[in-house]
Amino acid sequence: MRRSELDYILGKMLDYHTRVSDLNITVDHPLQVEVDGELMPVNIDPPIERLTPFQTEMIALNLIGGNRRLTEELQKIGSCDLSYSLENKARFRVNVFSQRGNYSSVLRQLNTRVPTLDELNMPSILKEIPKEKTGLVLVTGATGSGKSTTLAAILEQINETRAVHIITLEDPVEFVHSPKKATFNQREMGNDFDIFSNGLRAALRQAPKVILVGEMRDRETVEIGLNAAETGHLVLSTLHTIDAGQTINRILGMFETDEQEQVRIRLADTLRWIISQRLVPKIGGGRQALLEIMGSNLRTKDSIIHGESEGKSFYEIIEANYPFGWRHFNHSALEAWEQGIITEEVALQYCSKRGPLSRAIDNVKKTRGEPTTSIVDLQMKKSEEPKRQSGPPIPPTLKLK
Repeated sequence: MRRSELDYILGKMLDYHTRVSDLNITVDHPLQVEVDGELMPVNIDPPIERLTPFQTEMIALNLIGGNRRLTEELQKIGSCDLSYSLENKARFRVNVFSQRGNYSSVLRQLNTRVPTLDELNMPSILKEIPKEKTGLVLVTGATGSGKSTTLAAILEQINETRAVHIITLEDPVEFVHSPKKATFNQREMGNDFDIFSNGLRAALRQAPKVILVGEMRDRETVEIGLNAAETGHLVLSTLHTIDAGQTINRILGMFETDEQEQVRIRLADTLRWIISQRLVPKIGGGRQALLEIMGSNLRTKDSIIHGESEGKSFYEIIEANYPFGWRHFNHSALEAWEQGIITEEVALQYCSKRGPLSRAIDNVKKTRGEPTTSIVDLQMKKSEEPKRQSGPPIPPTLKLK
């Protein structure tokens, strides 16, 4: 297989739908694309009903393109990450991996243009993040939940408003920022540095004001990130966690028990924002981002240092600060449902706590004059007179004289 043939296949897969997010190439399956979270088969000419091991291996090798480091990485650890460009059409973040002795590839389509926070319809509170001068900002969520897109929009806001040096450490580089007020140096793991911790350690000697770390993958990266945030840098990064509480616990879990007390204090001092994301299906197609946003105040610092307890959980702290722009997933799900963006079923499926959200939805329905239940025409069953049993008459009650 030549590269031109691979580009033809990838181009046909992209043309399947305007909302293609991922291309999936797996043995014994047809070519597949992911649209709005669901895999769909793609027919091309000549047709490929089921990919053979030889075909998937040829596609994988063409994606790698003879890169010796990536080939060795694939053989040693079973997977490798890279980027791939489809000329004048798209860029991809690619993972090639081994499964049951065969090769599979997943290509995530990257946006060629950097979005803004306004274009993403993000809450206005997120515009406070680019104003931060120091500290740690974490964007969390599952794979494919839009973390990189949100971080790119935050960096673009900094680019438009502040004349600072920004270093990004990515795997691979996803959004290419054109310099406006800021100066960007975007480094790619594998080509420009070996691992995040080494790249971050070197970045501290490169005079940046803002550092983007693609992912906090290990203890060493987290520790250097905390050092950078403590020494006057704004550090932005991602974690694969579902909410603020799990994010704190994941970071603490990277350290030994006897170190966690000190890490709690450092984290309480440096953490500025945690933004957690979930992409959910919209009515009529497409996906909507639900957000949990937690900032830093005395209550969050206390809960980070001493741990969550009754009345001091991060959920309750966010609830109390909703008037200031903070929100948990219940708030986001309720707002999206009220605006007719998502269904009630989806809102309840992706919220933080179903009970409170269900009651909140019922209250909204009552104010609208809508029924809160599908059960109607309830009537009480009339009780019947007890039937007199046949037999001898019941004697009168005896009275003692």
